[in-house]
Amino acid sequence: MAVPAPVVVIGAGIGGLAAAATLAHAGVPPLVLDAHVYPGGCAATFRHRGYWFDAGATLASGFTADGPMALLSRATGITDWPVVRHEPALVVHLPDGTTVPRWGDERHWQTYCEAFGPSSLRFWRWQEATAQPLWELAARCIPWPPQRLQDFLRLGVEGWQLIQHDWKRLGLLPDAFRTVAHHVPSENSRLRQFVDAQLLITAQATSNRVNALYGAAALDFTNRGVVVVRGGVGALATTLCDAIIRQGGRVMLRHEVTSITQHSDEQFTLITNRGLEVTTPCIIANLSPWSLARLLTTPPATLHHIIRHPPEGWSAFVLYLGIDEDAVPNDFPLHHQILVDGTFGEGHSIFLSLSPSWDTARAPAGQRALTASTHTRWEPWWNLRQHDPAGYAARKQAYTERMLDGIARVLPTIRDAIRLLVPGTPVSFARFTRRLFGWVGGFPQTRLGRAVPRRLAPNLWLVGDSTFPGQSIAAAALGGLAVAHAILQEHGQALNMNKHAATMRNLHEEEADVIGGTLVDSTRSSTH
Repeated sequence: MAVPAPVVVIGAGIGGLAAAATLAHAGVPPLVLDAHVYPGGCAATFRHRGYWFDAGATLASGFTADGPMALLSRATGITDWPVVRHEPALVVHLPDGTTVPRWGDERHWQTYCEAFGPSSLRFWRWQEATAQPLWELAARCIPWPPQRLQDFLRLGVEGWQLIQHDWKRLGLLPDAFRTVAHHVPSENSRLRQFVDAQLLITAQATSNRVNALYGAAALDFTNRGVVVVRGGVGALATTLCDAIIRQGGRVMLRHEVTSITQHSDEQFTLITNRGLEVTTPCIIANLSPWSLARLLTTPPATLHHIIRHPPEGWSAFVLYLGIDEDAVPNDFPLHHQILVDGTFGEGHSIFLSLSPSWDTARAPAGQRALTASTHTRWEPWWNLRQHDPAGYAARKQAYTERMLDGIARVLPTIRDAIRLLVPGTPVSFARFTRRLFGWVGGFPQTRLGRAVPRRLAPNLWLVGDSTFPGQSIAAAALGGLAVAHAILQEHGQALNMNKHAATMRNLHEEEADVIGGTLVDSTRSSTH
């Protein structure tokens, strides 16, 4: 027996949950299906031996009064996020020993002047002046990349409205065809190294490759309200799940979608690994395009060019550490980027995030949870895993030691303080996030049209870091919000039907008949 739902969201990442919560608030109760035991996808928090670790994303921004998360609050009815403003947003440690904190207030101008010289301020003024209208445009939930005539018309209208506020913004157009490196003074090698480091974690490439417009917005994250999330980043996903359920939707964990079939009547049938069968006229996939293509019995034309595995991009090597609190200095900032040398990726840039001392539920008494990650290519890990298990283990150990050496630059006694150490490779990410080959972080943003379109076919949508505006919690939330708005504009009246609401309320009993199982509505076990 197939259970009907007005909209099905596959994947409880931030993008999928943002879309689902927006639809629920508008009276369209969605069904969210996720393979894992925790919501959040790459922005989940998981429990292991008494510690709560952020699985992937560890830094959350977008919480200014006009930011993406404020927009999401108004669209979902969420009035309170479990967050605390944090300054500095992070500290960058350059190879020459220079330490550069990134502030979200006026202190950043003095910091940039001291670290990179007065001449660097021209670059930062360009960056902020360019980022502001781009964030304003993204907040209007623009259809990007445009696919239909109405998309181009809407972009023209939205762009015209922004330009009317400030005609100087016309001067930004040449940057659509430039890289960020065009604006970095060639003689200021320290500034270039700093910018490259920040772009690597926000745009997946360095200044000589990242598009200037996208890069300016990506570098602006510290000005967009960086916060610490009580209970870990995954508490944002739990907050969205609660909003979905409170407003009539359902969130079902441990349900991995194994196939999607589209019928001649424009209905989709989804089947999960637990035998649940769902029919729906509309799907939102919070998946990578490669994962979605593998689920569809007949992939749409927009996915025909997608090959069997990602053509470019990164995965991550991660250390999940439980450490003694005594190893952490007083007033130690919670986020750090450590540059081992002048190169990037493969262990040379380490991002470190520490649980707050006041968030005592995240670790046993007297200890802290620490997540450290670095960019790595996924291909060598999989080749070794399949053909050379001993080489795979050796590579994992070598990366662990290299990471610990880097962390020791800011926490000198780290090795003696470790009480738990769990390494994670691209193979681990593929297993726990269901992301094919462990590909994470989205595309390197080398051109404005790099994103996969959100609309893949009529009533088949994609959200997440493969779509505009790309990676980060704020960007994924904006993308999900844009998809929900598009669905409501096109089909809101047809989808908002009482029979669907009644079906969602009774889904517990329906599912029990189908698989003899239980419905997981919320995930209180993932927060504390």
